[in-house]
Amino acid sequence: MKKFELNAEPRLELGKKSVKALRKEGKIPAVLNGGAIVELPFKGELKPGEKLVEIDAKRGMITTDIVVKNEDVRKLIYTPDIFEVDINLNGEVRKAVMKELQFQPVKDTVLHIDFLEVFPDKPIVMEVPVKIEGHAEGVKAGGKLTMSMRKLKVKAPYTEIPERLVVNVDSLGLGKSLAVGDLHYEGLELMNAKNAVVCAVQLTRAARGAAAKAAEA
Repeated sequence: MKKFELNAEPRLELGKKSVKALRKEGKIPAVLNGGAIVELPFKGELKPGEKLVEIDAKRGMITTDIVVKNEDVRKLIYTPDIFEVDINLNGEVRKAVMKELQFQPVKDTVLHIDFLEVFPDKPIVMEVPVKIEGHAEGVKAGGKLTMSMRKLKVKAPYTEIPERLVVNVDSLGLGKSLAVGDLHYEGLELMNAKNAVVCAVQLTRAARGAAAKAAEA
């Protein structure tokens, strides 16, 4: 996983008026989830921007509202790559991954970013791009390779998550498909339904015609 450095500041004022003012300044409100789990009632002291989110009657999670500059996250957002993000907040570096983006439906500008704080011993679930490798036997026979899933959900410690999931299609025959259950990667757990089709070689008219002529012969 590639690394990305990002400066942030705590978001101290919440509400629509504050959000509008931030966006006028070229900034984006964001939240850093996945922080420390604490026992309730919480007797510690929260840092600027932090808030306590109740998990159940006995536990809570500390999340942090932050602000980042629009220009600083462009290379993080407009790319298919996934990154380990080092968020520098008040001189403390906290490692995270980007989990969700909210866009303005008309202007397509970024409205909000959700980050998830990560730790080497704590598995996370992320979508990882799929990369097709090889030349399918079915394509050589006149079929057409199609992809149904360009990303797969993977569960693993963030240090084990790859930039791409390579799927070799050399042995994929005409009219055949590869499902999630057919794929295996050491140290990774695929979270999609096992019967979900990742890619397939579809019969084309030319392939059907060739098969029909071969049958007649």
